[in-house]
Amino acid sequence: MDTETSGRPPARRRAGGAAGPAPAGAPSASATDRSASAGELPAFAGDLSAFAVQLRRMHGEIGRVIQQYAARQNLHATDVQALAAILDAPEPVTPTRLRTLLGLTSGAVTACIDRLERAGHVRRVREDADRRVVHLQYVADARAAARSHFRPLADALRQAGADFDEHELAVALRFLTELNDILARVPGEPAGR
Repeated sequence: MDTETSGRPPARRRAGGAAGPAPAGAPSASATDRSASAGELPAFAGDLSAFAVQLRRMHGEIGRVIQQYAARQNLHATDVQALAAILDAPEPVTPTRLRTLLGLTSGAVTACIDRLERAGHVRRVREDADRRVVHLQYVADARAAARSHFRPLADALRQAGADFDEHELAVALRFLTELNDILARVPGEPAGR
């Protein structure tokens, strides 16, 4: 690990590069991390710089495919992010929820939804129980077009995962989920258009 990048001393390593167990009587890493002052971050057992490079590279590659889709559909990149948020949400998405998910102003999210609706990607549907509540639905034909465009990403995921067993993939998924959950809590200012 690059100690200049992390600001912490390197973790003790076992043969093969994995962090070794703490000496008898020493607190566990999680206990040490929990007791760290508010300004300190927990140790990172991997190569932080290498992880950062690969995450930026993945972001760039996925961003390239998103930009291609946005250009083909005459959409903004933010519009494609909105479509992904609607698709991935475990429950129906309201404009207010979409604004929160994307970190947009009210005006920017309204403009985004208007563009998506005019382009035939989403429709606003009023809830039966409370007609004031509007849900955003991804139009089936538009969803099929997106699925076709983004299929190479799914194929790449299958190909990259072919050399990993179920346990290794579960660990990778757990890491990515934890990373995304922490990133979602990073404060920021609403973006506008």
